[in-house]
Amino acid sequence: MDGRDTLPDQIRQWRGSSRGRCDADTLVVETTHRRDDTSLRGSGQHMRSIERFTRVDDDVLLYEFTIEDPDSFERPWTVQIPSVLSDALLYEFACHEGNRPMVGILSGARAAERAAQAE
Repeated sequence: MDGRDTLPDQIRQWRGSSRGRCDADTLVVETTHRRDDTSLRGSGQHMRSIERFTRVDDDVLLYEFTIEDPDSFERPWTVQIPSVLSDALLYEFACHEGNRPMVGILSGARAAERAAQAE
């Protein structure tokens, strides 16, 4: 977001190097310089991803990403995922080894909900 240039071509990072900018009402994040051992759906180290975050309505954030890699795909492909505002509680679930406390946390929350309903 600070206007820095992309990395030199010989420098590759595990998940790539991202640069962000605003384009009207959209946050655009471009990622390049991925290592060749961290492919996405069969892509190679020359993959370029372009992510767009756009508020399309008061309650809707549109997340869109495009993958470009002429070495791996015939043409770029794009995915759009709308996220609708919700009043529901959200729980982060970090996907990593040893995340055993999540079962206890959610079990406790369900017990609290049952106790509230019983009152």
